[in-house]
Amino acid sequence: MKTAHRRNPLLPKYEHKSEPLATSSVYLKRILINLAWTTVVLFVSLSIGVVGYKYLAPMSWIDALHNASMILSGMGPVVVIQTNTGKLFSSFYALFSGVVFITNIGILIAPVAHRFFHKMNLED
Repeated sequence: MKTAHRRNPLLPKYEHKSEPLATSSVYLKRILINLAWTTVVLFVSLSIGVVGYKYLAPMSWIDALHNASMILSGMGPVVVIQTNTGKLFSSFYALFSGVVFITNIGILIAPVAHRFFHKMNLED
C-alpha cells in the first residue's frame, strides 16, 4: 500500500540527479529561503539565551541580550555570573550555541553544495 508523501511548502525542493539543473532564479530562491531559516534559528537561539540569562543568571534585559549575543557569536561571556544555576545555564548555552553555528552553516551551504554536486553529476 502506497501512502501519499506531503512536502513541506516552507522547505526548498531540490531536483533529482536525473533532472536538469535548476534555473538561476530557482537557485536564488533556495538561497533566500535557507537564509530566512538561518535567521529564524538565530532569533530563537538568541531568545533562549536572553530569557535564560535574565532569569537563571539574574541580570538586566540589556545585559542578558549582550551576553547571549556574545556567546552566540563565539566571542565569549561579558558579564561575570555569580549564581550556580547561571553558570550551568551559561555552560549549556555555550555548547548549544556551537551546535547552532554548525547547523546554520550547513543550512546556508546546502543549496550551494547541491548545485555543485548536481553540476558534477550532469557532466558524467
